[in-house]
Amino acid sequence: MIASLTGIVTVVRLNSVVLDVGGVGYLVYATPNTLAALRSGEQATLSTYLVVREDSMTLYGFADPDDREVFEIVQTVSGVGPRLALAMLAVHSADVIRGAVINQDVKALTRVPGVGPKVAQRILLELQGKMTAPVIVQGRGSAVAPVETDERAQVIEALVSLGWNFKAAEDAVETVLKEQNASIVVASAVPSTLRSALKVLGGQRG
Repeated sequence: MIASLTGIVTVVRLNSVVLDVGGVGYLVYATPNTLAALRSGEQATLSTYLVVREDSMTLYGFADPDDREVFEIVQTVSGVGPRLALAMLAVHSADVIRGAVINQDVKALTRVPGVGPKVAQRILLELQGKMTAPVIVQGRGSAVAPVETDERAQVIEALVSLGWNFKAAEDAVETVLKEQNASIVVASAVPSTLRSALKVLGGQRG
């Protein structure tokens, strides 16, 4: 198991990053919040989780070890794989997911694309007793310098990679922009726009 990686960020995409560790480039999938704090050319450390399949090995990375822990725990639920677990952490923080489980909050879980009422109920049932209460951590967060170019294509690309067709993704981003009275998606707003678009799309696939 690869528990963590420390290396130089070479490429940051909307849903993944490439870390150069000793001359080896590792492709690591991550949430928008984790990726927003990474800068090309800078050193970064990510807690990681390796998913091994017969035909592939996929790394998932997290800036916060608590996110990795929640990512691992939710996959103990039958029918919940790494893709859905990552979607949960794209919409909610680890603390919100913990709170939803402890408070049996079906509504919070159904905000995650791909999680309907039945799946939410199963998650809550199977995770009872497996999660501790949310821990409040002060001083968390980082600033991202705004770039006044339209980055909506990145958001659409991420939505398509999560299973929606291009038109549905495009319409969802447009809806978010209208709700925010914005005309473009600036770089600093990419993570929040993706989260909002995910909520607009709900659990439906195009």
